[in-house]
Amino acid sequence: MSHSPSNSSSFEALFEPITIKSLRLPSRLVMAPMTRAMSPHGVPGANVAAYYRRRAENGVGLIVTEGTLVPHPAAGDTLNVPFFYGEEALRGWAEVVRQVHDAGGKIFPQIWHVGMSRQKDSGPNPEVPPIGPSGLDLEGNPSTEPMTEAEIAKVVQAFAAAAADAKRIGFDGVEIHGAHGYLIDQFLWEKTNRRTDRYGGDMMKRAQFAIEVIKAVRAAVGPDYPVAFRLSQWKMSDYGAKLADTPEKLGQLVSALSDAGVDLFHCSTRRFWEPEFAGSDLNLAGWVKKLTGKPVITVGSVGLDSEFTALFSEGRSAGFKDLQELLERLSRQEFDLVAVGRALLLDPEWAVKILEGRLDEIRTFTPEALQKLY
Repeated sequence: MSHSPSNSSSFEALFEPITIKSLRLPSRLVMAPMTRAMSPHGVPGANVAAYYRRRAENGVGLIVTEGTLVPHPAAGDTLNVPFFYGEEALRGWAEVVRQVHDAGGKIFPQIWHVGMSRQKDSGPNPEVPPIGPSGLDLEGNPSTEPMTEAEIAKVVQAFAAAAADAKRIGFDGVEIHGAHGYLIDQFLWEKTNRRTDRYGGDMMKRAQFAIEVIKAVRAAVGPDYPVAFRLSQWKMSDYGAKLADTPEKLGQLVSALSDAGVDLFHCSTRRFWEPEFAGSDLNLAGWVKKLTGKPVITVGSVGLDSEFTALFSEGRSAGFKDLQELLERLSRQEFDLVAVGRALLLDPEWAVKILEGRLDEIRTFTPEALQKLY
């Protein structure tokens, strides 16, 4: 690959290989999971396989798929989000894996249960009520009955079954979605978890469900298979939410998740450059790495000129944000990997254009990019 050292040498750090567990990734760039809802009846087709392959062909070291639903009737709320169960959907995913591997890439599925963010009477199983730790919606209002311990055990097994299938069909690892106000996060968050049994109370009790999911996934895939966990403070319903308002509380949580079997933390923030706590410029990923010693992925408006939520309210396209600060933080080893979301949606060649210094060729993200698979 030819490129001019003068305008690209600073970006080369993003293209150094890294090893996590037994997995060697060809670059530090990760495609962030982004729901596309383009898998009719839960089955990813040839267009989905080609979409992921294009990123693997162009410098993305690790692809984390869009959220995929674990085998539980209340896991999702639409027929077009891909399932991670059933012969047809898993056959579709096996083809995605084959295409990404053919292109020299690595890929994890993100396994997901939406919990109480699901509307009542929504598909694929409209007769099934939404479930959550305390039956509260994301505003904290009563909506359904709290989950029973038997229901909790079933969901834990659903995550384990999905992880076992991921390994069986050739994925390189698995990511558990524990962020953004979905089911696992609803247990972690005080506002949606008011339980008084062993799954509720202080931070460690609220983490019990996540710990059981991670342990069950680890048991299903064995000791050497990479397990990632996506974590966020913010929720889809509350950008200012905090699971942990001090480094000590965050340390309690992430140490427990790490001990349960997490190899890699995917730390979701809206802007990667914002400090997580006063008195330090470390972002969330930087803190989690410092507190656990585990590899971390940072994410949050990488390659965009404003955080992504503003794009929709202001109705304008995003330009290219100077990546110098990102590279400086990477060189200080504040984090190990960098996930790119919307910048990669419209331009599958974003990473290789960065490496080769072809910044003027980057196709900038616009909200219209969400309408089809580029």
